[in-house]
Amino acid sequence: MPRALPLRWSPWGWPGMKALFTAGVFVTTLWNLRFFLDPSKGSGKEFKHREPLMILVWEWPSKQVPNVSRDVCHELYSITGCQLTTERQLLHQADVVVFPHSRLQPGRDKLPKERLPGQNWVWVSLESPSNTRALAAWNKTFNWVMTYRQDSDIFIPYGKLVPNRSATVNIPAKTNLVSWVISNYHRTQKRAEVYENLSRYLHVNIYGKANNKPLCKDCLLSTISKSKFYLAFENSIHRDYITEKLWRNSLLAGTVPVVLGPPRANYEQFVPADSFIHVNDFGSLEELATFLKTMNSSRYRQFFAWQRRFSVKLYTDWRERICAICTAYPRLPHGRLYPDLQSWFNS
Repeated sequence: MPRALPLRWSPWGWPGMKALFTAGVFVTTLWNLRFFLDPSKGSGKEFKHREPLMILVWEWPSKQVPNVSRDVCHELYSITGCQLTTERQLLHQADVVVFPHSRLQPGRDKLPKERLPGQNWVWVSLESPSNTRALAAWNKTFNWVMTYRQDSDIFIPYGKLVPNRSATVNIPAKTNLVSWVISNYHRTQKRAEVYENLSRYLHVNIYGKANNKPLCKDCLLSTISKSKFYLAFENSIHRDYITEKLWRNSLLAGTVPVVLGPPRANYEQFVPADSFIHVNDFGSLEELATFLKTMNSSRYRQFFAWQRRFSVKLYTDWRERICAICTAYPRLPHGRLYPDLQSWFNS
């Protein structure tokens, strides 16, 4: 029977295997270190969610709470894989929790006591900074913001222009020059100052609670449409703060908006430059009044050229706004907190 040969060292033996093993450990370490330094390039398990994405609205933004038990995002807006709920007992299943600022209290007693790992909280507001209080109480609380500001994580404008192919212009019959619907009139506001000075040079038909002439919901557009111009004056002046006063009361109603709000360049990010008149375009309010009173029909018609290419889309249903979170979700940053919400919103 042959005798077993003794083990001998070989350059292709154990030391070679050891070098190969060491190299493998080194590569693996680098690979894992890559994920440690940049978690966004990891497996993604921390950001994956079950289907559908569940969005819990902690308290509905409007007084009337709609039925969201069905698949409303798909049924109404063709957004798939998105489930809305207002049932707080589902907090531990929610991927996103929505907190409207109008429903928040300065204290934290009504907020959830804990946040699940990977769960993101959204701060929501359609009001301007001038009309938003107690923001300092919410530092390091919210992952995302959802506002009318274009730089929000989820951008929710009051309206927008959408392309159409009608190539027609529809200008309602006019019976008066200027109208304005105003509910909350405060002399300290810029819009009150501008109106009082402008009214020295022309007559303004005023409707709304401030003038004891409220308009019913179905009367609003038909009444405004009879005016050639509408005072789309915002209650405060902030970047991107362009509300239904432009979208609904002016453009949708079929009248030319005379705007008071952010600078003209900001408006032009939303609507064509020749679709509105900005108060700041004139050296004085007397010049503005003269321009409105002496405009001929040909010049007036030019303000409606946008209708050949666009239609107005209003955002009035909070279900549509909240469903938009699902569309934005894949591109949103995860794990980030706003350290100073007030500084961001006032910037």
